[in-house]
Order: sequence, then C-alpha cells, then structure tokens
Amino acid sequence: MAVYAIGDVQGCFDELLALLDKIEFDRTRDYLWFAGDLVNRGPKSLEVLRFVKGLGERAVTVLGNHDLHLLGVVQGRRKSHAKDQMEAILSAPDRDELCHWLRQQPLMHRDDQLGYVMLHAGLPPQWSLNDAFTYAAEVEQALRGDDSAEFINHIYGSEPAQWSDRLSGWDRLRFITNCFTRLRFCDEQGRLELNEKGAPGSQPAGYQPWFDLREHQCDPQQILFGHWSRLGMRQPRNVHALDTGCVWGGTLSALRIDVEPQWTNVACGVICDPNG
Repeated sequence: MAVYAIGDVQGCFDELLALLDKIEFDRTRDYLWFAGDLVNRGPKSLEVLRFVKGLGERAVTVLGNHDLHLLGVVQGRRKSHAKDQMEAILSAPDRDELCHWLRQQPLMHRDDQLGYVMLHAGLPPQWSLNDAFTYAAEVEQALRGDDSAEFINHIYGSEPAQWSDRLSGWDRLRFITNCFTRLRFCDEQGRLELNEKGAPGSQPAGYQPWFDLREHQCDPQQILFGHWSRLGMRQPRNVHALDTGCVWGGTLSALRIDVEPQWTNVACGVICDPNG
C-alpha cells in the first residue's frame, strides 16, 4: 500500500493520469489525497471530477476555492468568470450527482496513524489543529445541509479579517471558509491578508506566510496544503506545500506520505495566466 498527496489538479486530467502512471498507482491497494481545487482553469475538469469520484474510498479530497466557486455557479449564486473552464461540467448529465458528491467532501482531512492533516489553503496562528478540525466541521455541516445555496450566497467577502471566539452566523462561517480555502498571509494576531497572491516577500508589512506563525502551536501532525503555486515545492518544518502550478505551466506533484516523504512530478502542457 502507498499513500500519495497530490497538489491542485485544476482540470489537468491528462497530467494527472501521467502522474499516476509515473508513480505506478494501483487502485486496488493505493490511496490518493487531493489538496483541493480539482476543477477550473484547466481543460478537463469534468473528467477529473468523474475520475476522483469513481475512486471511491481510494481517494480523499478537501475543498478548495475553485471547488466552492463551481458549486456557487451551479446553484446560481455565483457568476462564471471569463477564464473559467467549467462549461462541460455545467452541461453534463451527471452534473448534479457530481456536485452533490463534491458538497460532501471535507475542508480538512486528518489521519492520526500516518501523522498528517490536509487542507487547501491555511490556518491562522490562534487555531490548534484540534480547533481547526472542529471549525471545519461547522462549515461542512452548512455546506451539506438543505440550505447550502444560502451558505454559498453569504461566504464571499474578506470580512471579518480576524478571528474571535465570539464570531457567529455567516461572519463566523465566512472567516473559517476563507482560512481553509483562501489564506496565504496573516499577521501574528491572525488578521488575514487575502489579496496578495505572490511568493513570500510580496506581502504588505506586518504580514507573514501563515505557516511561519505556527511554531508556538507545536502541531502534532504534519500539514499538507495546496493553493499557493508561487511557493513551489517547499517543506518548512512540518509543513508541505503541494501546489507546484500545473495549470500555470508548472508541474503536477505527488508526495508519498506513508514512508519517508518522496516527491514525484510531471510537467504540464497547460499554461494559464497565474494572475487570472
């Protein structure tokens, strides 16, 4: 048995198949963890969704910002962007089945035996991993409920920018969702900076990469995340950045995590605008 964590696929289905061929993935005994953003910007999001869903218990995926965007578009609560590549999903006969499956996926996955947790974007310094797992469940419950369209309608926006245990209602769910699906930089007080998408060093004064502010938490598990293609393949302390920018012309990468971490990647033929 092997377990591989894979960075943002974003519709790059051919590259995903090439990567799985390179690692000799065996769907009868191996497992895949996907760090979110299965869809959008790449040319074959529909194929990616069908493939990952079809893996059943052999695959785990957490939700990313592009996955939530797809759900919002399907539910009529979000408009498609000019650079979106989701038309095939929107017109597919199994669209509703695929989106129902997507809504059931978590924001955070934890495996105590392997010693890893996985999320799409980041965590503020105030949250322990146990806190984060609890807060993720609040959003998952709202997204899976009968009122999920109303949830989608209220989660977009960058306020509140700072966590408080007193947050409630949509403000609380919006902040939690922003951390798990959008966060790159924050400050020591946990104020989020959600506009800057560049590499470390591009952020406004007073802000740092979220993972540089977690040393005091002494996280017991190693953290896997995607979302931040301009980081490249980094492993600061117990944190592993999985998004190596496949859809932007970089690579699609897999990190084997059931043994000493081992990287495998394949080049991508898709080149999109990273600022789009």
